[in-house]
Order: sequence, then C-alpha cells, then structure tokens
Amino acid sequence: MFFCLVTSTIWAQNKQVTVSGIVKETKTNSTIPFANVVLKTATQNTFVAGTITNESGRFTLAHVKTGNYILEISSMGYTTHQENLYVGNLSNFLDVKTIELNAAISTLNEVIVTKNNNTISNKMDKKTFTVAENISQTGSSVLQVMQNLPSVTVQDGKVQLRGNDKVMVLIDGKQTGLTGFGSQSGLDNIPASAIEKIEIINNPSAKYDANGNAGIINIIYKQNKKEGFNGKVGFTSGLGALWVRKENLPSIRPQYTMTPKINPSVALNYKKNKINAFFQGDYLYTETLNKNEFVTRYYDDGDIINSQLKRNRNTHFTTLKSGFDWNMDDQNTLTISGLFGSEKIIDRGDQPFFNNDLSERRRLWQFLEDELKTTVMATATYQHKFKEPGRLLNVGFNYTFHREDEKYFYDNILSSSSGTDAFKLLSDEKVYDLNVDYTEPLKQGRIETGIKFRKRDIPTNMEFRPGQNSVIDANAGGPATYKELIPAVYGNYVFESLKWEAELGLRLEYVDLHYEVNPNHNTYKSDGYNYTQPFPNMRLAYKINDDNKISLFFNRRVDRPNEVDIRIFPKYDDAEIIKVGNPALKPQFTNSLELGYKTNWEKGNLYTALYHRFAEGTITRISSTVPGSTIIYATFQNVNTSYNSGIEMVFSQEINQLYSFNINTNAYRNQINAFTVENKYPSSHQFSAPTETIFSGNIKWNNTFHFTKKIDGQVTAIYLAPDIIPQGKIQSRYSVDLGVKKSIQNGKGELYFNATDLLNSMVPRKQIQGDGFYYTSNDYYETQVIRLGYHYKF
Repeated sequence: MFFCLVTSTIWAQNKQVTVSGIVKETKTNSTIPFANVVLKTATQNTFVAGTITNESGRFTLAHVKTGNYILEISSMGYTTHQENLYVGNLSNFLDVKTIELNAAISTLNEVIVTKNNNTISNKMDKKTFTVAENISQTGSSVLQVMQNLPSVTVQDGKVQLRGNDKVMVLIDGKQTGLTGFGSQSGLDNIPASAIEKIEIINNPSAKYDANGNAGIINIIYKQNKKEGFNGKVGFTSGLGALWVRKENLPSIRPQYTMTPKINPSVALNYKKNKINAFFQGDYLYTETLNKNEFVTRYYDDGDIINSQLKRNRNTHFTTLKSGFDWNMDDQNTLTISGLFGSEKIIDRGDQPFFNNDLSERRRLWQFLEDELKTTVMATATYQHKFKEPGRLLNVGFNYTFHREDEKYFYDNILSSSSGTDAFKLLSDEKVYDLNVDYTEPLKQGRIETGIKFRKRDIPTNMEFRPGQNSVIDANAGGPATYKELIPAVYGNYVFESLKWEAELGLRLEYVDLHYEVNPNHNTYKSDGYNYTQPFPNMRLAYKINDDNKISLFFNRRVDRPNEVDIRIFPKYDDAEIIKVGNPALKPQFTNSLELGYKTNWEKGNLYTALYHRFAEGTITRISSTVPGSTIIYATFQNVNTSYNSGIEMVFSQEINQLYSFNINTNAYRNQINAFTVENKYPSSHQFSAPTETIFSGNIKWNNTFHFTKKIDGQVTAIYLAPDIIPQGKIQSRYSVDLGVKKSIQNGKGELYFNATDLLNSMVPRKQIQGDGFYYTSNDYYETQVIRLGYHYKF
C-alpha cells in the first residue's frame, strides 16, 4: 500500500557554483592584482580551491560544492583576510562583493589549484525529465510522452497538472503559436524526437507570466554546441489501431485500422570560432482513429437516442528550426533564430443517430474537416555578461505569426431529405514580445528583475453556408477581433544560508483586452476587461540536514480566457452539440499553498507535497438546451468558487545495476460550488448546477532494466481514478506501455521498439448530466500504437 501512494523521482541536478569578488586596499580603495584567494573547509580547515585576482583585482572560483567554507585572501604586503562563506544550491553564482586588505608585511606560501566535482542539488519547485530516458514513448508525440510524467494526466487531448487543465505550455521558455499563448494546443503533433527535455514547474516564480494556475510545462528543443560539424538523424515508423475494439453502428464508412506513423528527423550543428549555427527538422505523418465515441442519450420526455461519432484523421506536421549564436567577445552574445511549423489535418467522420433498439436510423451526419495551421516565429536575444561572474543582462524580442485556415463540410442526411452545411474560418494571430531581464548575484543568493511587454492581435472571420434542414446560425458569423496589451514588471529575491532558503517575488501586471464583435451579430456585443493586479510568490525552506529538506510555497496566478473561449461563432462539436464562445468571460484568479518535503538516501529518494488551490470565477463549459430544440449548446461561463486539494508523492529506488524503478501518485479532491448562470446563446436561458465534489488521482509505475549487450528496457503502468468533468464524471482507466532500446555502432547508433497501451485498455467512459437530458459515452479511439525506430549521432 505504501508503494501505491508514492510517485516517481525528481532527479537531482548537477550544480556548478561560481564564487566571485573583488579585492581592494582599505585606505586607497585601489584594486589589488595577483592576490591569492583560497577556499578551505570550515570544519577541517583543509584546502578546497584556489586562484589569484586578475589585473583588475577580480577573482573567480568555479565548480564549488555546497557547504560551509572559509574564504582566505592574502597578498604580499597585506594582512590576511578570512571570512565564513556558505555556498548553497539555489544560485549558479555567488558574489561576495568587495574584500578589503590592510597594508602589512608578510610572505605567503605556494598556492595549489585543484578541481572539484560538481555538486548535486534539487529545487522542489521544478522537475526536469529527459525525453530520451522515456523508452516506452520514444518516437511518439510530446503529448504521449507527458502521459508518463509525474503530476501529469491527459484528458480529451489536454494536459492536466494535479487534476487541473489550466496549464501554460512554453517552448524554450517562451509562449508560441505552436502550443498557444496562455493555453495549450498542438502537443499531439510535436514529435518527441525534436525535444531534449521537459520541465514541470508547479510553483513558478515572478519571472514567468502570471497565466496558468495549475503550473507551467516548458518544452526544451534539442540544441548541440559541440565544436565542429556534428548532428543526429533518425527515423521512426509505427502502426496504431491494430484491431477493431468495437464495431461500427450500421450504414457508415469503416473506421481506421492498422494506421501508419512516419517520423524522420535531423539535427545539425556547426561551431567554429565565434559562431555556432544550428538546424533542426522534424516531419510527422500519422493516420489516426482520432475519435470513436458511442453515446446513449436519455431525455426527460422518455426518448432514447444511440449514436456513434467516428473520426478518421490524417495529419502532416512539419517543424523547422534554425539559427546561430554569435559570441562577439567574452561578454556579449547575440542569438538569432527562426521557427516554422505547419500542421495539416484532414478529418473524415460519420455520426449516425438511431432509436433505442437500433431499428430506425433517424439521421446520418457525415463531415470533412480541412484544417491548415501555420506558425512562423522569429527571435533575437542579446546577452551581456558583466565583469562580475553571474551578473547578466538579457534582452529578447520575439515575433509570432499563427494562421488558422479551417474549412468544414457537413452532409446532413435525413429520411426524407439531405443537405450540406459548410463554413470557413480564417484567423491570423500576431504577437510581439519584448523582454528585459537582469540578474545580480549576491553573497547569499541573487536578485532578479525585469520587464515584459506584449501586444497581441487576432482578427478572425467566419463565413457560414447553411444547407437544407440546417441547424447552423448563419447570422452568427462575420468578423471579430481580439486585442490584448500586457505590460508587466517583476522582482525576485533569492536567499540561501546553511539552514534556510527563501525566495520572494512579485509580478505587477496590467492587462487591457478588447473583443470587437461584428455589430450585426444577433446575440453578442463587443466586450472586454482590464485590470492591474499584483501576483506574489513565496518559497521558504528549512534544510534539516544534507539529505532532508522541507519547503513552503505560496502563489497567486490568473487564467485569462483564451481567444477561442470567447469566439462568438457557433461551431459543431458533433451533429447535435454546438460549441460557442462567450465574449463576456472574465479572468479566473487563483491562490495556491503547498508544503513539500524531500529526503535522499543511497540510491533513492522520496518527495511529498501537500497542496491546496482555490479559484474565484472558475471558467468551465456549460451544456444546456433551449425550449423546442434537442440541440445542445456548450458555452463557456464564469461559475462559482472551485477548490483543488491533494497530495503528491514521488518515490525512486535503484535496486541494483540491472533494475531500478520509480512510483508516483497524485491523490486530490476537486470541488465546484453550486451555481446559476445565464447562457445568452441562442436565446437567453438559465442553467443551475449543484455542488460537485469528487476524490480522484492517479498512479504511475516506471520500471527500468539495464541488460547486458547495451540493451535497456522499460515497462510503465498507469492507473487513472474516476474524476470530475464539467456536469459529470469520467470513469477509471488504465494502460501498460513497453519499450526496448539497444545501443549499436560504438554508441553512435540506437535501435528501439515500443508499444503504447499494450493491453488496449485506455477507454474513457463518461456520465454527463445536462438540462433536460443525461448521457453515457464510451470512446474507443486509438490508444494502442507500436513503433520501431533508429537514431544515429555523428
């Protein structure tokens, strides 16, 4: 039972701490060149490291481990200076500032300089995972890789952290059109082969945007900086939907089986003198049974409808990233890079509607969705390193253009007639980001401060072409423009002593948002909001000893409505469910508390965290009907206060050279208080819901094997408990993943094979209570995939 309540490891990170300062004479305040600088242990007074000051009186000691030391400064003609120094693991650089020597006559012994091993440290606010170590998901997408990570679950194609989908996704520390600004999108179409590592940040500091109350996921692309020309090429192929899990309802087209997956990739790097140039290209082609949901709907008047929504999807996703680093001199570096992403999606779907015993087909809905998403991003970053090590100025500018070009065609086939609905959506998103960040190292920590400015414009246009017997609202189309302006300033102070660590930050953010609606729209009018809000963060930690630490966190964050959440255009979710946005949506503010404890022992560690979040004006989607119609309208609303409380545990142990494992669990309680809201579309009507509460969680068990002949294996088991969803709940589900890889060609090549959802058991089963109806659904979409691949480094 204990192992079922703990979760996977947080790997400690190697830290190379650099200690610096400047030595001056007391009376004249002139610098003292070539003074001897020695670092000794505080307990045994033994030599650890040494150096001399340069012509400007400055010194640097690199690769210093965490611990208590005596810093000794001496020079011929001056008295020796000694002071106590504690080196922690929260900062890469410590600056002891100015050290003054008094004039004297003395002679020094010879100084010997040695090199020390890097110390291992761990911050409890962030977990970092190397994608290459996730053998069971090698060759898959980023979304599939995340399913095996601690704290993460995937539901309806969206990532959740600790049961909350309000997650901000970054690429290389920046928001992009590939993954959404302040939201998440496209993760299932980013090849894992392009990614070096993934960071999960549950308690972000003030440096990060305030959006995303559940936390931040930072996806870091691969980049090599070895001297000369080098790179990596790879190819992965696979098959999914290996057999039919549930036969179609009568009279529709076949569902996809034996779906192919193809993923070639290349990464090139050339470094010589002051230039480091890089290029990375990834292409992912997949055929997928994207949806295969069987629904039984029960209406209050006694009517029962059986339906199936089947979607066969073809996806072409191309990512190209290139740029260069120009090291102008030892203190100045300029980086220019560009990213291009193209996502082409073709969906062909069927949705039949039958009566209770399937003897009568009431309707057949067939559709074609043709969608092209294009992203172009240009980035320029300048870094200035001051003479004092660790003192940095970073200036960055980022421009993103993201286009959505979507076309939909729906054939509505009834017993006596048929018609075709069509509509086209065009959205061009332009985002300008400017960042200025400054870091100042201190003797016991550092100060970080900076400013950020964002301008974001998204003009959209929806054109409807309704056919015979259409339920589509042709008067709800037309143009709409989303405009967002966000200046922000932040400050962050980090302190570390022998027993205590502290991090105090404050981000001040101003937001001005306008949503301009087509004045001829039959329901909605232009709307928006603005606010000036502080977003503090705090971390206080006590180090019991070298192997045990306890930390307390506080964070205040916000979730601003996404542009797609406020779009005025009604859009088919299926033939009888219409999604529509709400331009009156307002931000959701969240406060969170967390208490964490971490302990290490030989070849293992345990991490435990208790957390509690409460949000005001919770944003959720409401499904309701209007009198005289069976159409369900799903509209976003600000409802009542919601709560998310739980415990996360991480346990890791290496048993021997052959076998190691990690188990992680997250158990939580979600609650949304009772509420009543007014849905304005298609006509004004109220919807009420009682308080919803559920206890849920997940368990993940990763087993890693190191066999002889350079063969590694991994088996991962995942269990997801029942959970709350808008107006209902989703039942428990589980899966088992398997992966094997072998190193060949003297370590330059690698062969791998893996299988996702080996038992084909991951089936979401939902129960939804609506206004005037309720329904149950089982989605037998594609979850089982096998892959075979090869990588070669040169």
